[in-house]
Order: sequence, then structure tokens, then C-alpha cells
Amino acid sequence: QVHLVESGGGSVQAGGSLRLSCAASGFTYDNNCMGWFRQAPGKEREGVARIVTTSGTGAVYADSVKGRFTISLGNGKFTVDLQMSGLKPEDSGMYYCAAQTGPGCVVRGSSVLEYTHRGQGTQVTVSS
Repeated sequence: QVHLVESGGGSVQAGGSLRLSCAASGFTYDNNCMGWFRQAPGKEREGVARIVTTSGTGAVYADSVKGRFTISLGNGKFTVDLQMSGLKPEDSGMYYCAAQTGPGCVVRGSSVLEYTHRGQGTQVTVSS
């Protein structure tokens, strides 16, 4: 059973930065897909970014965060970080770490992230 635990998040003023981290356990093989999606009240769920674990390849971002967010592998074998800079109030919401067992990331159409497992979420609040 894949288990995901997020850390980081919090409150920051517009223009500030935050770093989220996600540690996964329970994968059977390497080269799984991990990433983040967010959900704000009254808004649709939005895939933010994804990456292939172990290799660190295949980073993909939502248009809304390109140039501001960076997804990367963390210190652990199945740890993924999301560095968020130039934060805007519209970036506020609950951020969830999500994963899809590999190999690689399989998505439909222009979807940024599809998943079979997700964490409990961490709140990000950006004030203007």
C-alpha cells in the first residue's frame, strides 16, 4: 500500500516563497509518478506538477505555475519537493501530494497529473 506524507505549506505574503515536501513509501518498483495537485474552495481541482521518481525526469507543470514553481526529487528515494516562488493569492488552497505507480507517468490528453494515491494535504495561504 502506497502511503504519502506531506510537509511544508503555511501562510505567506504575495511574492513570497514556500517549499512543500512529500515522502512516499510502499512502492514496489522505481520510476513511479509523483506530483502535486491543489484544490481551492469553489474551484476545480488543478494538477500543478509531476515528475518521475528515481530518475527525476519528465517534469511537467500547469501553465499557471510555469516559471514560478519547481518540482524536484528530495533527499529520500521516493521524496519529491515543490519549491514555490512568486506566490500569488490565487495559489492559495489545499495542496495534495499524489502518486501513480509506474513505470513513468501516464496521463490522458493535456492532464498534468493523474493518480491512484494521494496524501492528506497541506494548506497554502497567500495573502495580498
